[in-house]
Amino acid sequence: MTRAAKATLTISAAICAFTVYGVHWLQFKERDDMYQGVLKDEARIAEKKRQREAEFQESMKKRELYERYQEVGSAKEPDTAKQ
Repeated sequence: MTRAAKATLTISAAICAFTVYGVHWLQFKERDDMYQGVLKDEARIAEKKRQREAEFQESMKKRELYERYQEVGSAKEPDTAKQ
């Protein structure tokens, strides 16, 4: 083999190896980025759940307070016989 052929083969093999390595690295990076998105979504959902629970507890405290001072009856159905 001539010196030029060996150089071409070596350069081609190096470019091929670098390309394969680069593609695998990009796949790993994208997979990690997608997983971070899942973690962010889980944290966001947990925060919303915690916030809704806190609002519910606050609402229950207000209801308890209001019921101490006001009589709360059941809702009456509309009287349809008067039509």
